[in-house]
Amino acid sequence: MSGVEIGIGQRPRTPTQIAVKLLWTGVWLAYLSAPVSDLLHGGHSDGVRVLGVVGLVAFVAWYFTLIFRTGRGETNGLVFGSLAVLAAQSSVLALTLGREWLVLFVYVSVASGAALPSRYARPTVPAVCVLMTVVALSVREGDEYLASLLLPSLLAGFSMIGVRALIRTTIELREARATVAQLAANEERLRLARDLHDLLGHSLSLITLKSELAGRMLPDHPERAAEQVADIENVSRQALADVREAVTGYRRPRLPGELAGARVALSAAGITVRLPEEPDLTEVASETESALAWALREAVTNVVRHSGAHRCVVELVRRQTLEGPVLELSVEDDGGGADGGPGTGLTGMRERLEKVGGTLETGGARPGFRLVARVPLNQGAVGSRA
Repeated sequence: MSGVEIGIGQRPRTPTQIAVKLLWTGVWLAYLSAPVSDLLHGGHSDGVRVLGVVGLVAFVAWYFTLIFRTGRGETNGLVFGSLAVLAAQSSVLALTLGREWLVLFVYVSVASGAALPSRYARPTVPAVCVLMTVVALSVREGDEYLASLLLPSLLAGFSMIGVRALIRTTIELREARATVAQLAANEERLRLARDLHDLLGHSLSLITLKSELAGRMLPDHPERAAEQVADIENVSRQALADVREAVTGYRRPRLPGELAGARVALSAAGITVRLPEEPDLTEVASETESALAWALREAVTNVVRHSGAHRCVVELVRRQTLEGPVLELSVEDDGGGADGGPGTGLTGMRERLEKVGGTLETGGARPGFRLVARVPLNQGAVGSRA
């Protein structure tokens, strides 16, 4: 259908569009029956008839030139010049041949509304009607035709303005819909990239640690090595399930589960860990808890992979700030601290927190590194967690 659809005032580009627009425009030429009838039965001399035919053909040819040659929104000299020529032809033919030719001004009004931008068409259409009124009052019995042509001329011109505005709005809505779809696709790709980074980074780090432990235990303690291998299998299965959930958009980690996972990962890395008791998650929306859980997972993964720490403290407390109550998660280690600017993990963590109105602070501790994530408490979120 896209090859057939044409907008008012839009230049046709394919043979099909040209044929459709020619047919649509040609239908309205039926209203030229009054001038044609006047040429055939108006009692004019042969010379006048020839001049009338030439004038009518020239008018129609110029009218089609205007409709087909102007593009949507153009305001160049061709449009204004063509309208001026049409108005001049209408005036000369009506003044010389009679009142039947006043109908040509309706076409001038329609062409003004169809070809000109709204800011120019709104004053041009009434100006064409004023010109038609002046010519009609100068033609014998022209005032009798004026009453039947003035209102149609105004309505036809302003209808074209309205149709063009409607088409322009429709085009803008289509473009906006396409933009929204593209933004949604980009957001989904970004979400998937963040989820996979955090999921696989955490799981693969834990698998690597347990594999190293199993390798060291294997010669002297095969039973304990077998336990580590079983843990590796469990972690791998859970990672696979998490990846599937992330791909389908259903992955929503919970804080209690991530706290338990943090204990396992840090202990496997030989890091002494202190974790909070069972967290109080009343007044915490599910999306807010999910963002905080992702932050905890990424922070623990960074401690295990990059810090070289011996001790890690995780705290989860409620605080009252000037902006209102917040839930604060802090992860502090005694390792080597940050080794550069924020990477993909910290960037994704900050983006997740910002989406729920939270903040992220990172900085050095003495010694080590400290990460603080804060999310607002939602007073109406108790019911939303059901």
